[in-house]
Amino acid sequence: MENELKHNTESMKKANEPGIYKLMIFGVLVCMVGTYARFAFDSWVLSLVSWIILFIGSIICIKGVFKILDA
Repeated sequence: MENELKHNTESMKKANEPGIYKLMIFGVLVCMVGTYARFAFDSWVLSLVSWIILFIGSIICIKGVFKILDA
C-alpha cells in the first residue's frame, strides 16, 4: 500500500501551518490569564481589566480559527 496523502492540497498545507496553532495557543494562554485575574481579587478595576484581557484572548483565538477556515 502506498503511504501517500490523497488530499494534499494547498489549502490543507496552509491550514496545517504551525504558526496558526501557535497563535491559538497564545490566545488560550491570554484567556487563562484573564480568567485567573477574574478570580484573583475582588476589585471592580481588576474585574474590568480581566474581562478586557479575556476578550482580547478570545479575539486572538477566533482569528486563528478563521485563518484555518479561510484556507
